[in-house]
Amino acid sequence: MDTILNILVTGGAGFIGRHVTSRLQSEGHRVRWLDNLDPQVHGAEAAGNPDYTSQADEMVRGDVRAREDWQTALQDIDAVIHLAAQTGTAQSMYRVADYTDVNVGGTGLLWDILANDKIRVKQVIVASSRAVYGEGSYRCVSRCGLVVPEPRSRSQLESGQWEPRCPICGEEARPVATAEASAPQPASLYASTKLAQESISLTMGRALGISTAALRLQNVYGPGQSLRNPYTGIISIFSNQMRQNLPVNIYEDGNESRDFVYVDDVADVFMSALRFKETPVLVNVGSGCPTTLTDLAETLRDAWESSSTLTISGDYRVGDIRHNWSDNTRINEYLPDWQPKSLSDGLNDFVQWAKTQAEFADTSGFATGELAARDLGRSGQ
Repeated sequence: MDTILNILVTGGAGFIGRHVTSRLQSEGHRVRWLDNLDPQVHGAEAAGNPDYTSQADEMVRGDVRAREDWQTALQDIDAVIHLAAQTGTAQSMYRVADYTDVNVGGTGLLWDILANDKIRVKQVIVASSRAVYGEGSYRCVSRCGLVVPEPRSRSQLESGQWEPRCPICGEEARPVATAEASAPQPASLYASTKLAQESISLTMGRALGISTAALRLQNVYGPGQSLRNPYTGIISIFSNQMRQNLPVNIYEDGNESRDFVYVDDVADVFMSALRFKETPVLVNVGSGCPTTLTDLAETLRDAWESSSTLTISGDYRVGDIRHNWSDNTRINEYLPDWQPKSLSDGLNDFVQWAKTQAEFADTSGFATGELAARDLGRSGQ
């Protein structure tokens, strides 16, 4: 890309935002951040200006729920990469108004300004989530073909019925890679807000003639992610326990699976999305490989050389999905040279970085206790 752009990255001080910023700056683009430095993510140092905020060419400390902060941040901006969001799946189930205000209201404010103010933004790229799919795509073993199971109920989880069934005939259904055409079936409030966020953006981008892309991110991990947030990031939560040789509680039967994608690979996609010619664009961003949480925990424990015991407890959280991984057909069409890092290599890189960081007290029990108190999960911790 020959043209140098002024790019606003909301949530720029966050984990993904910092990596995206580095990638943009490597191409010569000028990056401004809009970030409120949420203490849940940034810790006590958020009260000041952490050293890493100097990475941005310009920093606007503000809130996506405040119109005046958006107006300040959008001045002379060519493109917006919208990452700012509340992200804890389980926490969203009881902080309903907060998640809705930030994720939906903040995105609505962006588009209200683009529709009504004299702002020259030509492109918007929104970070969506694989969570919008819920359980995603399954194939019925009987005659129903590809199906999208409904979210698992509390009674199913309480009785240990972990695997979703075919929503048509009730027979066994087996998970397959989920493509963008799969019907969304959010299982959590967080997922619902991300679906609304991408829908608002794709609709308004089309109406206003602004090039718009929504990237449905799988589980992003890597150096720089928060090690202190007990509400999101299973790799960080497990790592914080393993480096202290604490017991690790694996929910359900340990065979639930996720798609883990390395943060630098994700940053490359955001960079490349600035070159997308079609609009609107909706694309999965994942490794395309499922990993069970038991396999993840064992690989991570080896990387940490930890003596942590792994307990498969049968605990659960309402709103969690069972399986989901990315069908990468579409992203391979857009970016044929994109090759995600293997999980083993990525975890080794992550652990080597994490060993250089401060050790934090394990507060995951507090987070699970909040869920249990609201009858939104079961945990023996």
